[in-house]
Amino acid sequence: MANEQSSGVTRRGLLRAFAATAVVAAPSYANAAGFLRGGGDIRRIKMYSGRTGERIDMIYWVEGKYIKEAVQEVHHFMRDWRTNDVKFIDLRTIDVMAAAHNLLDSNEPYMLLSGYRSPKTNAMLRSRSSGVAKNSLHMKGQAADLRLSSRSVGQVSRAAAACRGGGVGSYSGSNFVHMDCGPVRTWGR
Repeated sequence: MANEQSSGVTRRGLLRAFAATAVVAAPSYANAAGFLRGGGDIRRIKMYSGRTGERIDMIYWVEGKYIKEAVQEVHHFMRDWRTNDVKFIDLRTIDVMAAAHNLLDSNEPYMLLSGYRSPKTNAMLRSRSSGVAKNSLHMKGQAADLRLSSRSVGQVSRAAAACRGGGVGSYSGSNFVHMDCGPVRTWGR
């Protein structure tokens, strides 16, 4: 029986090799139409967290199928960094984020400001700001607050709204865009 470690081959290494091959072999897929405008046949998410110092850059969906291990890494990455609680992030939210990023045609990763929020974290933030919803979709793993330094809040919010996959909030004063998979709506400036 062969041991994965002894051969130098790991599951993560195979995933990366597959993803790289898929991107090189089919570069036109990145701009192909998906169920979300701009979604494509290959979906990739690129983010970093200023809070944890972590980075993520991975293909999580190929030709109609989510890659389980990649999606699990996204869930962990988008955890509540204050409590370290991990929650399933609704795949529709990840798809909206990826499609908007694709429409922006940017190589820069998103800066994730907030993904999942535990009820404790949400209550603490709510006590400090009137802009935090009591029943925030962040607590359901259905929202993310994101920033791109190479694009304005208006550009990012217009790209997200064009996907018509959920709610998009523009927070120009704080320089971030809220994206969620709830009802299609927009707010803010």
